[in-house]
Formats: sequence, C-alpha cells, structure tokens
Amino acid sequence: MSTRAVYRHIVHTIRHAPEGGITYEAFCVTGGCGAESGPHAEQEAAQDWALRHTGRTGHDLFRRVFTDHAKVTRAE
Repeated sequence: MSTRAVYRHIVHTIRHAPEGGITYEAFCVTGGCGAESGPHAEQEAAQDWALRHTGRTGHDLFRRVFTDHAKVTRAE
C-alpha cells in the first residue's frame, strides 16, 4: 500500500494590518554607543530622542527602525 499526497497551491496576499499599529525606534550607532530610544507609537518621539541625544553627546549617526504588523489572507 502506498501513501499519496495532493498539494494545492493557494494564492495569498500580505498587507499592513492597521490594528497592529506601527512602532518607531532610533539606535545610536556612533562609535559603539549603543544608546536607544526605546519603542514609540509616534515617529516624532523617536526623532526627538535622537535630536536630544545628539545635543548631549555630539553623536550624529542613527539607525531608525519602523516595525509594522502584517496580515496574510487567502486571495480566493
């Protein structure tokens, strides 16, 4: 007796899920500083943190991270 498998390919889409929101963060990457803004719901809060950090330390290079949530749904 042999086992059989049937595969069916189904098209899916992936889109931003507004109910999940977006998180904004800034990380100082100047000279291995490692300071970070922490997650914020507003982009301006992360940017303000970076501006204040530059004012205090003179550090001027940051990595910005924008995180969103995505939902996958069947296209059928």
